[in-house]
Amino acid sequence: MYNKLIQFIGIQSDNTQHKEKIISAIGGFISIFFILFITSSIVGMESAGLIVASMGASAVLLFAVPHGPLSQPWPLAGGHLLSAIVGVSCYVWVPNILLAASLAVGSSIAVMYYFRCIHPPGGATALSAVVGGEQVHSLGYEFVLSPVLYNVLVILLLAFIFNYFFPWRRYPAALAKQEKLKSESKVKNHTIGSIPKADLEYALKSMRSFTDISATELEQIYTTASEHELNTHLLAEDIILGHYYLHGKNNDSGVIKRVIDESCDDKDMIIYKIITGPERKDTQATTREEFANWAKHEVIFEKDKWSIK
Repeated sequence: MYNKLIQFIGIQSDNTQHKEKIISAIGGFISIFFILFITSSIVGMESAGLIVASMGASAVLLFAVPHGPLSQPWPLAGGHLLSAIVGVSCYVWVPNILLAASLAVGSSIAVMYYFRCIHPPGGATALSAVVGGEQVHSLGYEFVLSPVLYNVLVILLLAFIFNYFFPWRRYPAALAKQEKLKSESKVKNHTIGSIPKADLEYALKSMRSFTDISATELEQIYTTASEHELNTHLLAEDIILGHYYLHGKNNDSGVIKRVIDESCDDKDMIIYKIITGPERKDTQATTREEFANWAKHEVIFEKDKWSIK
């Protein structure tokens, strides 16, 4: 019941290191300090507080999730600038402030969708153009350039410079230094196969709603998981006489062997029989350690099929 509640309300496991959290916090502090300084000099501190609120949300994305699709330069720039245009237009053309504010947010969402620049803080930018007060209203469409464009350029530059000092965080995502896999060629030829990027993109599109992960990130996660699975094996002491073992994830992707005996002279030597595969029924011998390095899973035969124990 507890786990279902946690899943329902969306509490995710946190694998982020303390160092990463501190770096993100420092980046957010620096960016908002400069943005608030610039914005307050243009519209005054009172109005700046409302406008910078949306940039505060952008800071969370750019410094806490620098490689996320919502954090990239075009979503950042397009999301804020287009939403600012929408917000000013709604204020100018819709006399009712309540209707104008609601329309600004709703319309900015639609515009960001169609221009492929979904950036949640953009909705706040559109809203601030309507409810930002006289100093904001007096700017008219100049609001789009000053302070919104200035803010976008400042936070974009700071995100690039600040994250550059940390190779694993380099911004934008295209500049991120990707760690080379230790056995890339092995992963490509691994029995579980590989998923083409085009298929990952198709899977994302089939979900029909916006997903805050890219096909490239999915590919990297899948490759890393494949490498981990490839390098996982049983220990020598896990190998038991009479038991069956598999190299792979299922009977179609690996050979099953049964340990049938051990050497009388050397307990580290075992004899096994190949149960499935091209060499089916062959009997061979090897060291217990080598067999353990080969074996990925212990399997059992039940209900007319092999399954991982």
